[in-house]
Amino acid sequence: MPALLAVDLGLRTGLALYGSDGRLRRYGSHNFGSAARLRRGVSAVLAEPGDLEWVYIEGGGPLADIWMREAERRGIIARLVSAETWRRAILYEREQRNGDQAKRVADTLARRVIVWSGAPRPTALCHDTAEAILIGLWGVLEVGWLDRLPDDLRRW
Repeated sequence: MPALLAVDLGLRTGLALYGSDGRLRRYGSHNFGSAARLRRGVSAVLAEPGDLEWVYIEGGGPLADIWMREAERRGIIARLVSAETWRRAILYEREQRNGDQAKRVADTLARRVIVWSGAPRPTALCHDTAEAILIGLWGVLEVGWLDRLPDDLRRW
């Protein structure tokens, strides 16, 4: 099954892998510790899900360049996305007034995505992982694997 990987960029990187059914397959974070270790590790991360077609990356700069180059080398379509872009599509305006508030809401919504997807529930969910889950949710909507936000994830 084709897959999409969402990345909340940093030396401590949040990761979320989605299947073409739009559901979260797995998620987690990885602390690379340095740009050199990230450079070596990105190849393994992109190689693991053998059916990876898309990578959505929140962030920019030299660390993003590492992910973009490796994705291109592997023939994986990579997209850079800003936090403002995916938050506008998934969160209410009132939930985006400041970064701390947006991170709290992201945690709650990410937990709902985990339950909806039938993925194992976390004992703890780092904010970088929660944001990767929502970047990926936005990505599967963007590539058309989901037509709209599922009813179980909609908030009235």
